[in-house]
Amino acid sequence: MVTNQSQHISQQFEKELQDIRTRVLAMGGLVEQQIDNAMDALITGNSELAREVISTDDQVNELDILIDEECIQIIALRQPTASDLRLVTGILKTITDLERMGDEAVRIARMALNLSEKDRPKKNYRELQSLGQHVRNMLHDALDAFARFDVDSALAVAQEDMNVDAEYESILRQLMTYMMEDPRTVSRVVDMMWSARSLERIGDHSRNVAEHIIYLVEGKDVRHLSAEKMKKVVKGE
Repeated sequence: MVTNQSQHISQQFEKELQDIRTRVLAMGGLVEQQIDNAMDALITGNSELAREVISTDDQVNELDILIDEECIQIIALRQPTASDLRLVTGILKTITDLERMGDEAVRIARMALNLSEKDRPKKNYRELQSLGQHVRNMLHDALDAFARFDVDSALAVAQEDMNVDAEYESILRQLMTYMMEDPRTVSRVVDMMWSARSLERIGDHSRNVAEHIIYLVEGKDVRHLSAEKMKKVVKGE
């Protein structure tokens, strides 16, 4: 009888952990859509879509609070073992990064509203389109790595952050050149700079999610390490 009860409790606990993982992926999907819509709004000048991004942020925040409460309840009531505790704490850190990515998407949407009222450049924000696609791919890959607990994919996401940073720096140099060549573009370029900064931050948070995956799978804290050192720590080189 005791064995059956223990087995039932164990199965219920596993279901609770799986439900939380599912919610994290749902939250990640919502943030992905926020970023997609924010970039589409910026590129096309669609003010309605930008406002939709801003309003969707409430749903992201609600999921953040819900998952946080569920994790705390598990810690308090289940007294999880080391590996399960790593999973729960990794999830808590992951949803924090996802919530902040949602905030950055909202900032891009607000810049899109500003830019929709200004003359559009000939390149139609091509620089931001490229960076936007880059960080969207990073987030998608990070969420895929989370779904599969795939450490190699997480390492690849962390490595990709260096390329995003380089692309961001290149965009800033271009935008500074635009302002110097034509001071009339200052207002528009400043909004573009803020948008690029938000995209770069989304890349940083995607890298953070990759680090959390490595921690919850391997139990190794790889924060503040270069991508190369991170790989050596994980591979035991």
